[in-house]
Amino acid sequence: MDKIESSDEVPHIQLNLSQDDRFAFIAEWYDPNASLFRRYELLYYPKDGSVEMYDVKNHRTFLKRTKYDDLHLEDLFVGNKVTVFSRHLSLVDYGDQYTARKLGSRKERTLALVKPDAVPKIGELIDIIINAGFTITKAKMMVLSRKEAMDLHVDHQSKPFYNELLQFIASGPAVAMEILGDDAVSEWKKLLGPANSGVARSDAPGSIRAMFGTDGIRNAAHGPDSFASAARELELFFPSSGGRGPANSAKFTNCTCCIIKPHAVNEGLTGKIIKAILDGGFEISALQLFNMERANVEEFYEIYKGVVAEYTEMVTELCSGPCIALEIRQLDPQKVFRDFCGPSDPEIARHLRPGTLRAIFGKNKIQNAVHCTDLPEDGLLEVRFSKSTHPFYSQVF
Repeated sequence: MDKIESSDEVPHIQLNLSQDDRFAFIAEWYDPNASLFRRYELLYYPKDGSVEMYDVKNHRTFLKRTKYDDLHLEDLFVGNKVTVFSRHLSLVDYGDQYTARKLGSRKERTLALVKPDAVPKIGELIDIIINAGFTITKAKMMVLSRKEAMDLHVDHQSKPFYNELLQFIASGPAVAMEILGDDAVSEWKKLLGPANSGVARSDAPGSIRAMFGTDGIRNAAHGPDSFASAARELELFFPSSGGRGPANSAKFTNCTCCIIKPHAVNEGLTGKIIKAILDGGFEISALQLFNMERANVEEFYEIYKGVVAEYTEMVTELCSGPCIALEIRQLDPQKVFRDFCGPSDPEIARHLRPGTLRAIFGKNKIQNAVHCTDLPEDGLLEVRFSKSTHPFYSQVF
C-alpha cells in the first residue's frame, strides 16, 4: 500500500486579546436521562484556555473554572457544537454583547450534497471542503426516493432535463453534509463552479465540478443558491423535527465497522482516511457523523473492560467529540480490514506495518485514528447483525 500523507494543522484565529478577556455563550445539552435540554452559560478564558459553566435554570455553578486544552477559540461561534469533558454542547447564543462584538461572524450553514457519480471520490471532496475552511457539522450517506428527489429539485420542474435529473440523483448513494463557514452559501457555490462541468473546466478549472464532474447533470456535487434554499434543503436531509430524512445506505451484509475517532476528525484527517480506505480496495457502503454519549461508548467497548488497561481512556476519547462511522464491505471484511488498520499502538504499527492506517494517522494507543472490529466472536462489535438487533448500528445507521 502506498504511503498516505498527513495534513498540516489548521491555523488558529488571530484576535487582539487582552489578558483579562472572557467570552460568554449560552449552551444547551440534551440530558438523555431526563429527556430534556439543559441550558448553561459557558465561559471561556483565552489567556489560559480555561472554561467555566453555570446552570442557568438553577442559578448555580456547574463547573468551576478549569483548564481545558481541547476547546479552542476558533470553536466558539453560535451554531457550533463543542465538547467539554465528554458533554456535547450546542452554542445557541452569545452570553453578552462583548462576546457578540468580538466573535460575531458571517458564519452560515449550507448543504453540500455529493452526487452518486462522485461518491467514489468522497475522500478527496471532504478534504477540499475542510481545506477551504468549512466545518462539517452533519454528514450521512443516503439513498433518495423519487419523491425526495422531486422535493430537492422542485425549482427544476419546468426544465427539459428534469426527469433525467431525478433519475440520476436517486440512482445510488449520495452523501449529504451540513457545512458551516463564513458566507457558506456563496463560498460553497464558488467552490463548486459552473453547473455544467464542461463550462467549469474552461471557466473555473480548479473547481469541484471541473475536476470531478462529467456534464450538467453528472456534475459531482450540489449546493443551494440562497440562504432560504439552504435552510429548506438542509431540513429535507436533516429534519429538525426529529424525522429521519432519506433512507441510509447501510447494507448489513459482508461488512465490518470502522469509526474515525474524534481526534482524527478534529485534526482534519477524515478525507485522507476515507481516501486511503477506498484506495485500499474497500467499499464504503454507509457513512454518518455523530456524537456518542459516554454510556453508549461504555456499552460499545464493554468487551475491553477489565481486559485492556486503557479502557477508561478509550471511552473518554470516543465520546470526546464528533466521530464518523463507516460500514466497510469486502469479502471477509473483518480480518482484511483489521489488518489494513494495523496494530492498535501506532508506534508498533510504524515499526511493523508502516503503511497501515494507524501507522500513518495515529498518535498513540488511545488516539490511534480509527476503531475497527477486533473480535469476530463478540456480538457487540460485530456489524453483520440486522439493524434491529445490533445496539450500535441501531444508533448510528
